[in-house]
Amino acid sequence: MADYSVKLLAKKPVTHNVNAYTVEKPAGFTYTPGQATDFSILKEPWTAEKRPFTFTSLPTADTLQFTIKSYTDHDGVTNALTHVQPGDEFEISDAWGAIEYKGEGVFLAGGAGITPFLAIFRDLYAKGQIGANQLFFSNRTTSDIILKEELEQILGDHFFNLISGENAEGYYHGRIDKDFLQKHVTHFDQPFYVCGPDAFTESILKALEELGAKADALVFEK
Repeated sequence: MADYSVKLLAKKPVTHNVNAYTVEKPAGFTYTPGQATDFSILKEPWTAEKRPFTFTSLPTADTLQFTIKSYTDHDGVTNALTHVQPGDEFEISDAWGAIEYKGEGVFLAGGAGITPFLAIFRDLYAKGQIGANQLFFSNRTTSDIILKEELEQILGDHFFNLISGENAEGYYHGRIDKDFLQKHVTHFDQPFYVCGPDAFTESILKALEELGAKADALVFEK
């Protein structure tokens, strides 16, 4: 797998702890919406610290974009990214990953797990193919919702938000679990796309299987 050095072109805030990073796109670089790359900051002491981040730009764009949540409670890569400036360099690998679009279905995202779905939705929207896809997006607070307005524009009334850490008017309160899925998903004979923290993904995959979803219709990062 090849590695590429790319310069940061722009950094833009998305939420209180999420930024969008626009970087150079190497000549001939390709990826499928939903895929990720091994990413590192080319600055000591971070050069050897590779992390998986998902492309959130359209594959046809002239640049690459990453939408990354920073955890500032410890001194890791995502915290270091809050200090980078245009001109700083990153290293990325060839694209990889199991998440890609396999037809209309239900997308289930927890927090920063929305990122592989952003590229998929943006790509479908640009092609006029968003169809009947649904998104259930789980966050702790309303301020944690990544790109709410854009997702509303893309998905309309097929976009549903769940908030677990506060009682917010107009939002579902709680988490995505088996009971919620049983109440809000019309049928389980369709693709299901799942991404979020490990515990989130594991519990939802288990619930979906118990509700009759076929194993080969479950799209998640293996």
